[in-house]
Amino acid sequence: MHHYNDLGKFYTNELISLPYRGYEVESLINGDKIVITKPGGKAIRLSQPMKEDFLVFVFKPSENLLWQITHMQIIMDVKEKGKEDRKKTIKLIKLLKKTFNGEEPNDFLEDILELDFTTGATSETLIEAYKLIWGQEDVNYPNGKGRLMSWEAFKELKEQLK
Repeated sequence: MHHYNDLGKFYTNELISLPYRGYEVESLINGDKIVITKPGGKAIRLSQPMKEDFLVFVFKPSENLLWQITHMQIIMDVKEKGKEDRKKTIKLIKLLKKTFNGEEPNDFLEDILELDFTTGATSETLIEAYKLIWGQEDVNYPNGKGRLMSWEAFKELKEQLK
């Protein structure tokens, strides 16, 4: 006869060993992946999930680490980069703006890779992740401010860095 604790531990270990099931949408130079999971968990009427919503993650295969990257983490990372090098951070914000405006980061990848900060995530990670986060905002808020809400923090930071 099995005791609940034995079965519970077995079942817990089985659940932990399940592989993640994200959609790998971008592969980065350093081997990391930008991954989305869909649906992402935003709820609408009667707490039903909005199937179009998705979450954005950075997957680091070398460490088997999955990191759900957020607006606040990105803006804080860029602020820290501003303490390291104001000019390069202003350039990073300009490249984020190109992405915000719909340009594909691979079209200016050399410019991104030149921004080799020692703090935080790579510039490529931040830009590629935000490309998907802005896409998510377009899906979730088609008639609202969407991506414009998050852009305000970058505009303010750019002014502070000048």
